[in-house]
Amino acid sequence: MARVVKEVLIPPNSPGIRADLLVQQETRLPRSVIRGMFDHDCVEIDGGPCDDPTVWIPGGAKVFLRYDSETRYKEKPKSHKSRIFDLIFEDEHLIIVNKQAGYLTVPTNAREKNTVVDAVRSHVNRGQSRGQPVAIVHRLDRDTSGLLVFAKNERVGIKIKDQFAERKPERVYVAIVSGKLAQASGTIQSYLATDKDLNQRSVKAGEDGKLAITHYTVVQSFKDATLVRVTLETGRRNQIRVHFAEQGNPILGDQRYEVADARHRFWPHRRLALHAEVLGFKHPVTGESLRFRVPAPKEFDRFCAVNSI
Repeated sequence: MARVVKEVLIPPNSPGIRADLLVQQETRLPRSVIRGMFDHDCVEIDGGPCDDPTVWIPGGAKVFLRYDSETRYKEKPKSHKSRIFDLIFEDEHLIIVNKQAGYLTVPTNAREKNTVVDAVRSHVNRGQSRGQPVAIVHRLDRDTSGLLVFAKNERVGIKIKDQFAERKPERVYVAIVSGKLAQASGTIQSYLATDKDLNQRSVKAGEDGKLAITHYTVVQSFKDATLVRVTLETGRRNQIRVHFAEQGNPILGDQRYEVADARHRFWPHRRLALHAEVLGFKHPVTGESLRFRVPAPKEFDRFCAVNSI
């Protein structure tokens, strides 16, 4: 190996230089190799690794280059960018994403395009329409944002689904509901069934409904709305929406349950004020405890700021 270590000081009065251009000047290596060097920890700026060849290095910065002059460094495959989700975690078994509001998790009978599962499948297969399948574990409503897990094969998917069936994963949501809640915390429990219009509703025990349990804590109260943190013990379709709507506190922006009361002058958005904030479970292969958190989108912060004035 022809190991090379170089230290380069950018003159303090210099306007700076783009990282890949500096590396090319110092190494005289082909540009394809230089791009690969950024993916293999060969470049360090002011004590920190640099993996972006387009970053601008300012005057006064200190650059270290550590590389083998005989190695043909190759770029690592880049993640497939998507407007539908942000990548949170990925390994050879599963993938965690932050879903954007406005997209279905899976296609409906109408075969709508641009679903989350389609975008995740495209990411896993580097943009190719065919290739490795993706197993669906759970879902979020179209107008809800937040954390979703997908498995890269059916065997792993079944193992994660089993955890959900046994109520083991940690699932925490943040929501803004209409009106004020009588208690600072509580539990809503009912049996949910689907009516003839495909809406969920609570029914009496024994009427073919499925048990649904929702725990909540008030985070902040406003004049005519409440920010709550919700923990799911079960995960029925539309569960959070139905439970709060049936007690007179529908989630803002809901176009299905208690629509009139779900309107709010400071929530003009075409999405639900509902976000899957925390997802925690055991890795189905390694057994490691995984926990992810993605704060609610800026719409929530803006609503709270305006209503706090």
